[in-house]
Amino acid sequence: MKKILIGLINWYQKHISVWLTSKNINCKYYPTCSEYTKQAIEKYGAVKGCIKGIWRIIRCNPFSKGGYDPLK
Repeated sequence: MKKILIGLINWYQKHISVWLTSKNINCKYYPTCSEYTKQAIEKYGAVKGCIKGIWRIIRCNPFSKGGYDPLK
């Protein structure tokens, strides 16, 4: 399951994220939300990694500061 999810994130980063970046739609966090989720899946497994990734995406809103937010 981890390999499938990471493969989907890699596909997103390669095909969709590149298009969004060219339109100046950037993630306000570093690492990006997709990279953060990929790291979380690699470290914690599919279920907990996805939960951490979803929580990160929820925190990415107009009222958040953004900035450096490494996986803990």
